[in-house]
Amino acid sequence: MNTKTTLAAALASMLAMAAGMPTAAAAAAATAPAKAPALHVQEHGSAGRPLILVPGLGGGAWVWAGLLPHLQAHHQVYVVTLPGFDGTAAPAGGNFTQQAEDALADLIRTRHVTKPVLVGHSLGGTVSLKLASDHPELVGGVVAVDGLPVFPGTENLPAEQRPAMAAAMQARMQGLTPAQFEAQQVGFMHSMGVLDPAQAERYGKRNAASDPKVVAQYMAEDLALDFRDALAHANVPLLEISPYNPPDFASGPQAMSEQQKADYYRSLLAKAPQVKVVSIAPARHFVMFDQKEKLEVALDDFMARLPSPTAEH
Repeated sequence: MNTKTTLAAALASMLAMAAGMPTAAAAAAATAPAKAPALHVQEHGSAGRPLILVPGLGGGAWVWAGLLPHLQAHHQVYVVTLPGFDGTAAPAGGNFTQQAEDALADLIRTRHVTKPVLVGHSLGGTVSLKLASDHPELVGGVVAVDGLPVFPGTENLPAEQRPAMAAAMQARMQGLTPAQFEAQQVGFMHSMGVLDPAQAERYGKRNAASDPKVVAQYMAEDLALDFRDALAHANVPLLEISPYNPPDFASGPQAMSEQQKADYYRSLLAKAPQVKVVSIAPARHFVMFDQKEKLEVALDDFMARLPSPTAEH
């Protein structure tokens, strides 16, 4: 087994154990078309390059609260919450991930947001990358904070096996009681989410405010996705943030160096014409909590290098 395969398997195993799902699980989520639901949107700031902040699985606007004072000082900021997360109404049906992408596109068009930079965490990063692949004319760039075009560790899975894997995971998650769902979310935060145990308790319970069935479907759809080839159409600057906490990768099947993890992420984004991977350490999945200042520096550097919206036309 080569290094890349070992890293992929290790990451998939870690994520699967943290989420309480089988590593070889699952199946395609609903694909029936449905109208994109309205996003819950908060606006901050009034001038500068617009940013759209998209939280990840189960997250709400609270995910970005620590970054907002810094970002809104220089940018017009739209903070969205995906339907069904953080106490918002769930989508009526269909493919939730596609609806989220469509809703972001509608936000950009209807509010006449000129070439925004999408900053997405986890699932939010995945949706942002997909929007840039499908509609590069709408965006000025993407920052994906530990969000990728394919779920780590599943990139070599045959396409025909993805639906079964996703369905098994979705069924398992949908069978959880509210108490079990909260315990799962808190457990994930302790094992992979954040470094500080007190924050893990607090933010795990915040995530558990989301609809478990909605979380299960989004997760299943994420597992079923693989749009690496489509990234060739995302002809905009992309920044991938790769978090790394040395003790988490010190031994066992998940053992890898910081450079190896960044290189692995880079390989999953290889089709993108303009991509840069920046590692931030020590940090876990919620980089904005573990290393807020380092993430701010990475964002500022990325924004400073972008062409102006007028120059892009």
